[in-house]
Amino acid sequence: MPTLDFSKPFYALAPLAGFTDLPFRSVVKKFGVDLTVSEMISSNALVHNSKKTYRMLEKSSIENPYAIQIAGSDVDVIRRAVEILNERDDITTIDLNCGCPAPKIVNNLQGSSLLTDLPQMAKVIETIKKYSNKEYTSVKFRLGFNEKNHIEIAKICQESGADYIAVHGRTRAGRYKAPVDYDALAEIKQAVDIPMLANGDIDSAKKAKWVLEHTKADGIMIGRAAIGKPWIFKQIKEGLSEVSPALITEVVLEHFDQMIEHYDHYGALIFRKNLHSYSKAGYAGASAFRNEINRIEDPKEMREIIESFFSQQFIH
Repeated sequence: MPTLDFSKPFYALAPLAGFTDLPFRSVVKKFGVDLTVSEMISSNALVHNSKKTYRMLEKSSIENPYAIQIAGSDVDVIRRAVEILNERDDITTIDLNCGCPAPKIVNNLQGSSLLTDLPQMAKVIETIKKYSNKEYTSVKFRLGFNEKNHIEIAKICQESGADYIAVHGRTRAGRYKAPVDYDALAEIKQAVDIPMLANGDIDSAKKAKWVLEHTKADGIMIGRAAIGKPWIFKQIKEGLSEVSPALITEVVLEHFDQMIEHYDHYGALIFRKNLHSYSKAGYAGASAFRNEINRIEDPKEMREIIESFFSQQFIH
Protein backbone atom coordinates (compact mmCIF):
# COMPACT_ATOMS: atom_id res chain seq x y z
CA MET A 1 0.00 0.00 0.00
CA PRO A 2 1.39 3.43 -0.92
CA THR A 3 1.80 5.77 2.04
CA LEU A 4 0.01 8.70 0.42
CA ASP A 5 -3.61 8.08 -0.58
CA PHE A 6 -4.66 10.34 -3.44
CA SER A 7 -7.89 8.39 -4.08
CA LYS A 8 -9.78 10.92 -1.93
CA PRO A 9 -9.14 14.64 -1.34
CA PHE A 10 -5.64 14.96 0.11
CA TYR A 11 -4.71 17.76 2.49
CA ALA A 12 -1.17 19.03 3.02
CA LEU A 13 0.38 21.79 5.10
CA ALA A 14 2.57 23.99 2.90
CA PRO A 15 6.12 24.79 3.99
CA LEU A 16 6.46 28.37 5.22
CA ALA A 17 9.85 29.72 6.28
CA GLY A 18 9.77 30.90 9.88
CA PHE A 19 6.39 29.35 10.64
CA THR A 20 6.04 25.65 9.83
CA ASP A 21 8.54 24.44 12.41
CA LEU A 22 8.14 21.28 14.47
CA PRO A 23 5.89 22.81 17.18
CA PHE A 24 3.48 24.30 14.64
CA ARG A 25 3.37 21.20 12.44
CA SER A 26 2.61 18.96 15.41
CA VAL A 27 -0.30 21.22 16.40
CA VAL A 28 -1.68 21.20 12.85
CA LYS A 29 -1.24 17.42 12.58
CA LYS A 30 -3.78 16.89 15.36
CA PHE A 31 -6.43 18.52 13.17
CA GLY A 32 -6.25 15.85 10.50
CA VAL A 33 -3.80 17.16 7.90
CA ASP A 34 -2.60 14.26 5.74
CA LEU A 35 0.95 15.49 5.10
CA THR A 36 3.25 17.93 6.87
CA VAL A 37 6.28 19.44 5.17
CA SER A 38 9.42 20.88 6.75
CA GLU A 39 10.42 24.49 6.33
CA MET A 40 12.51 24.96 3.20
CA ILE A 41 15.97 23.44 3.76
CA SER A 42 18.99 24.82 1.93
CA SER A 43 20.83 21.94 0.26
CA ASN A 44 24.05 23.95 0.64
CA ALA A 45 23.54 24.37 4.39
CA LEU A 46 22.72 20.69 4.72
CA VAL A 47 25.91 19.47 3.05
CA HIS A 48 27.96 21.95 5.09
CA ASN A 49 26.63 20.36 8.29
CA SER A 50 24.81 23.43 9.60
CA LYS A 51 23.55 22.58 13.09
CA LYS A 52 20.58 24.91 12.69
CA THR A 53 19.63 23.21 9.41
CA TYR A 54 19.93 19.73 10.90
CA ARG A 55 17.62 20.85 13.71
CA MET A 56 15.06 21.92 11.08
CA LEU A 57 14.91 18.32 9.82
CA GLU A 58 13.49 17.09 13.13
CA LYS A 59 9.90 15.93 13.18
CA SER A 60 7.29 15.15 15.79
CA SER A 61 6.51 11.49 16.48
CA ILE A 62 2.97 12.05 15.16
CA GLU A 63 4.18 13.45 11.82
CA ASN A 64 3.78 10.50 9.56
CA PRO A 65 3.86 10.81 6.58
CA TYR A 66 6.41 13.62 6.51
CA ALA A 67 8.14 15.50 3.68
CA ILE A 68 11.43 17.39 3.67
CA GLN A 69 11.57 20.29 1.23
CA ILE A 70 14.97 21.22 -0.15
CA ALA A 71 16.13 24.15 -2.27
CA GLY A 72 19.06 24.20 -4.65
CA SER A 73 20.15 23.94 -8.27
CA ASP A 74 23.67 22.43 -8.16
CA VAL A 75 23.15 18.74 -8.93
CA ASP A 76 26.28 17.66 -7.03
CA VAL A 77 25.15 19.49 -3.91
CA ILE A 78 21.61 18.16 -4.36
CA ARG A 79 22.93 14.59 -4.62
CA ARG A 80 24.95 14.99 -1.42
CA ALA A 81 21.94 16.51 0.36
CA VAL A 82 19.77 13.59 -0.74
CA GLU A 83 22.38 11.11 0.51
CA ILE A 84 22.27 12.82 3.91
CA LEU A 85 18.47 12.57 3.96
CA ASN A 86 18.71 8.91 2.92
CA GLU A 87 20.22 8.19 6.34
CA ARG A 88 16.92 9.10 7.97
CA ASP A 89 14.12 6.55 7.86
CA ASP A 90 11.35 8.94 8.97
CA ILE A 91 10.93 10.79 5.67
CA THR A 92 8.25 9.90 3.11
CA THR A 93 8.97 12.53 0.46
CA ILE A 94 11.81 14.73 -0.71
CA ASP A 95 10.22 17.84 -2.20
CA LEU A 96 12.01 20.34 -4.45
CA ASN A 97 11.18 24.01 -3.94
CA CYS A 98 10.60 25.74 -7.26
CA GLY A 99 8.25 28.35 -5.87
CA CYS A 100 9.92 30.57 -3.26
CA PRO A 101 9.84 34.19 -4.53
CA ALA A 102 12.26 35.67 -1.95
CA PRO A 103 15.06 37.63 -3.67
CA LYS A 104 17.87 36.06 -1.61
CA ILE A 105 16.69 32.61 -2.75
CA VAL A 106 15.98 33.61 -6.35
CA ASN A 107 19.37 35.31 -6.76
CA ASN A 108 21.10 31.95 -6.17
CA LEU A 109 19.12 30.09 -8.88
CA GLN A 110 16.99 28.46 -6.22
CA GLY A 111 13.28 28.47 -5.49
CA SER A 112 11.19 30.02 -8.25
CA SER A 113 14.26 31.07 -10.27
CA LEU A 114 14.63 27.43 -11.34
CA LEU A 115 11.58 28.18 -13.49
CA THR A 116 13.88 30.35 -15.64
CA ASP A 117 16.08 27.33 -16.42
CA LEU A 118 13.80 24.35 -17.02
CA PRO A 119 16.57 22.03 -18.30
CA GLN A 120 18.42 22.57 -15.01
CA MET A 121 15.21 22.10 -13.03
CA ALA A 122 14.72 18.78 -14.83
CA LYS A 123 18.28 17.70 -13.93
CA VAL A 124 17.70 18.52 -10.26
CA ILE A 125 14.45 16.52 -10.14
CA GLU A 126 16.13 13.61 -11.93
CA THR A 127 19.01 13.72 -9.43
CA ILE A 128 16.64 13.58 -6.45
CA LYS A 129 14.69 10.72 -8.04
CA LYS A 130 17.84 8.77 -8.89
CA TYR A 131 19.59 9.01 -5.54
CA SER A 132 16.70 9.19 -3.07
CA ASN A 133 15.63 6.08 -1.18
CA LYS A 134 12.34 7.71 -0.20
CA GLU A 135 8.95 6.57 -1.44
CA TYR A 136 8.17 9.86 -3.21
CA THR A 137 9.84 12.71 -5.05
CA SER A 138 7.71 15.83 -5.42
CA VAL A 139 7.97 19.41 -6.68
CA LYS A 140 6.28 22.59 -5.49
CA PHE A 141 6.25 25.30 -8.12
CA ARG A 142 4.53 28.43 -9.37
CA LEU A 143 2.83 28.99 -12.73
CA GLY A 144 5.98 30.56 -14.16
CA PHE A 145 8.54 33.23 -13.34
CA ASN A 146 7.35 36.41 -15.07
CA GLU A 147 4.95 34.77 -17.53
CA LYS A 148 2.84 31.63 -17.20
CA ASN A 149 4.24 28.45 -18.73
CA HIS A 150 2.61 26.15 -16.21
CA ILE A 151 1.79 23.22 -18.48
CA GLU A 152 5.37 23.02 -19.75
CA ILE A 153 6.68 23.09 -16.17
CA ALA A 154 4.23 20.44 -14.99
CA LYS A 155 5.07 18.10 -17.85
CA ILE A 156 8.80 18.46 -17.19
CA CYS A 157 8.20 17.61 -13.51
CA GLN A 158 6.33 14.46 -14.54
CA GLU A 159 8.88 13.44 -17.17
CA SER A 160 11.77 14.01 -14.75
CA GLY A 161 10.35 11.62 -12.18
CA ALA A 162 8.13 13.62 -9.83
CA ASP A 163 5.51 11.38 -8.22
CA TYR A 164 3.22 14.30 -7.44
CA ILE A 165 3.26 18.09 -7.66
CA ALA A 166 1.94 21.01 -5.61
CA VAL A 167 1.23 24.19 -7.55
CA HIS A 168 0.88 27.72 -6.26
CA GLY A 169 -1.51 29.48 -8.63
CA ARG A 170 0.58 32.61 -9.19
CA THR A 171 3.77 33.44 -11.08
CA ARG A 172 6.86 34.56 -9.19
CA ALA A 173 6.11 38.10 -10.39
CA GLY A 174 2.69 37.80 -8.74
CA ARG A 175 4.28 37.12 -5.34
CA TYR A 176 1.34 36.78 -2.93
CA LYS A 177 -0.78 39.68 -4.17
CA ALA A 178 -1.89 38.79 -7.70
CA PRO A 179 -5.18 36.87 -8.08
CA VAL A 180 -4.73 33.10 -7.98
CA ASP A 181 -5.34 31.55 -11.42
CA TYR A 182 -7.44 28.50 -10.60
CA ASP A 183 -8.16 27.96 -14.31
CA ALA A 184 -4.41 27.41 -14.84
CA LEU A 185 -4.41 24.86 -12.01
CA ALA A 186 -7.26 23.05 -13.74
CA GLU A 187 -5.27 23.05 -17.00
CA ILE A 188 -2.29 21.45 -15.23
CA LYS A 189 -4.50 18.71 -13.79
CA GLN A 190 -5.73 17.96 -17.31
CA ALA A 191 -2.19 17.89 -18.72
CA VAL A 192 -0.47 15.44 -16.37
CA ASP A 193 -1.12 11.98 -15.01
CA ILE A 194 0.52 12.40 -11.60
CA PRO A 195 -1.44 13.77 -8.61
CA MET A 196 -1.60 17.54 -8.22
CA LEU A 197 -2.24 19.58 -5.08
CA ALA A 198 -3.73 23.06 -5.56
CA ASN A 199 -2.23 25.89 -3.50
CA GLY A 200 -2.99 29.59 -3.10
CA ASP A 201 -5.51 31.64 -1.08
CA ILE A 202 -7.47 28.63 0.18
CA ASP A 203 -8.69 30.01 3.49
CA SER A 204 -12.00 28.31 4.35
CA ALA A 205 -13.92 25.06 4.02
CA LYS A 206 -16.14 26.69 1.38
CA LYS A 207 -13.15 27.85 -0.68
CA ALA A 208 -11.45 24.46 -0.38
CA LYS A 209 -14.57 22.70 -1.69
CA TRP A 210 -14.83 25.11 -4.61
CA VAL A 211 -11.14 24.79 -5.54
CA LEU A 212 -11.32 20.98 -5.52
CA GLU A 213 -14.41 21.04 -7.74
CA HIS A 214 -13.10 23.72 -10.10
CA THR A 215 -9.57 22.42 -10.61
CA LYS A 216 -10.29 18.68 -10.19
CA ALA A 217 -7.09 18.64 -8.12
CA ASP A 218 -6.26 15.54 -6.10
CA GLY A 219 -5.98 17.67 -2.98
CA ILE A 220 -5.08 21.04 -1.60
CA MET A 221 -2.07 22.50 0.15
CA ILE A 222 -2.61 25.30 2.66
CA GLY A 223 0.08 27.55 4.09
CA ARG A 224 -0.66 31.11 5.19
CA ALA A 225 -4.32 30.43 6.06
CA ALA A 226 -3.21 27.89 8.67
CA ILE A 227 -1.14 30.50 10.53
CA GLY A 228 -3.38 31.55 13.40
CA LYS A 229 -5.93 28.92 12.32
CA PRO A 230 -4.24 25.49 12.57
CA TRP A 231 -7.72 23.96 12.93
CA ILE A 232 -8.57 24.91 9.33
CA PHE A 233 -8.00 21.32 8.14
CA LYS A 234 -10.57 20.03 10.62
CA GLN A 235 -12.99 22.71 9.43
CA ILE A 236 -12.49 21.64 5.82
CA LYS A 237 -12.79 17.91 6.48
CA GLU A 238 -15.84 18.25 8.72
CA GLY A 239 -17.47 21.31 7.13
CA LEU A 240 -17.27 23.38 10.33
CA SER A 241 -17.73 27.13 10.03
CA GLU A 242 -16.55 28.18 13.49
CA VAL A 243 -14.48 26.72 16.32
CA SER A 244 -15.12 27.37 19.99
CA PRO A 245 -13.16 29.94 22.03
CA ALA A 246 -12.28 27.09 24.40
CA LEU A 247 -10.62 25.16 21.58
CA ILE A 248 -8.68 28.24 20.48
CA THR A 249 -7.37 28.75 24.02
CA GLU A 250 -6.37 25.10 24.26
CA VAL A 251 -4.54 25.19 20.91
CA VAL A 252 -2.70 28.45 21.61
CA LEU A 253 -1.46 27.17 24.98
CA GLU A 254 -0.41 23.82 23.54
CA HIS A 255 1.45 25.57 20.73
CA PHE A 256 3.18 27.84 23.25
CA ASP A 257 4.20 24.90 25.44
CA GLN A 258 5.64 23.09 22.43
CA MET A 259 7.62 26.19 21.47
CA ILE A 260 9.19 26.36 24.94
CA GLU A 261 9.94 22.64 24.87
CA HIS A 262 11.59 22.90 21.45
CA TYR A 263 13.40 26.25 21.70
CA ASP A 264 13.64 26.72 25.51
CA HIS A 265 12.99 30.30 26.73
CA TYR A 266 13.79 31.70 23.26
CA GLY A 267 10.57 30.04 22.09
CA ALA A 268 8.57 32.75 23.87
CA LEU A 269 10.15 35.44 21.70
CA ILE A 270 9.62 33.50 18.48
CA PHE A 271 5.99 32.83 19.48
CA ARG A 272 5.11 36.53 19.45
CA LYS A 273 4.45 36.44 15.69
CA ASN A 274 2.10 33.46 16.18
CA LEU A 275 0.24 35.30 18.94
CA HIS A 276 -0.24 38.25 16.59
CA SER A 277 -2.01 35.88 14.19
CA TYR A 278 -4.04 34.02 16.83
CA SER A 279 -5.32 37.27 18.35
CA LYS A 280 -6.70 38.52 15.02
CA ALA A 281 -9.77 36.29 15.29
CA GLY A 282 -11.96 39.17 16.49
CA TYR A 283 -10.89 39.47 20.12
CA ALA A 284 -11.55 42.65 22.09
CA GLY A 285 -8.34 44.29 23.29
CA ALA A 286 -6.19 42.42 20.77
CA SER A 287 -4.03 45.45 19.96
CA ALA A 288 -3.22 46.07 23.62
CA PHE A 289 -2.52 42.36 24.08
CA ARG A 290 -0.03 42.38 21.19
CA ASN A 291 1.72 45.45 22.59
CA GLU A 292 1.99 43.74 25.97
CA ILE A 293 3.42 40.45 24.77
CA ASN A 294 5.93 42.31 22.58
CA ARG A 295 7.57 43.54 25.79
CA ILE A 296 7.58 40.23 27.67
CA GLU A 297 10.48 37.77 27.55
CA ASP A 298 9.76 35.52 30.53
CA PRO A 299 7.93 32.35 29.38
CA LYS A 300 5.98 31.91 32.64
CA GLU A 301 4.70 35.49 32.58
CA MET A 302 3.84 35.24 28.89
CA ARG A 303 1.89 32.03 29.39
CA GLU A 304 -0.20 33.59 32.16
CA ILE A 305 -1.07 36.57 29.97
CA ILE A 306 -1.93 34.30 27.03
CA GLU A 307 -4.22 32.17 29.19
CA SER A 308 -5.91 35.22 30.68
CA PHE A 309 -6.44 36.92 27.31
CA PHE A 310 -7.81 33.95 25.37
CA SER A 311 -9.93 32.42 28.15
CA GLN A 312 -11.63 35.64 29.25
CA GLN A 313 -12.36 37.13 25.87
CA PHE A 314 -15.20 36.35 23.54
CA ILE A 315 -15.02 36.45 19.77
CA HIS A 316 -17.08 39.30 18.39
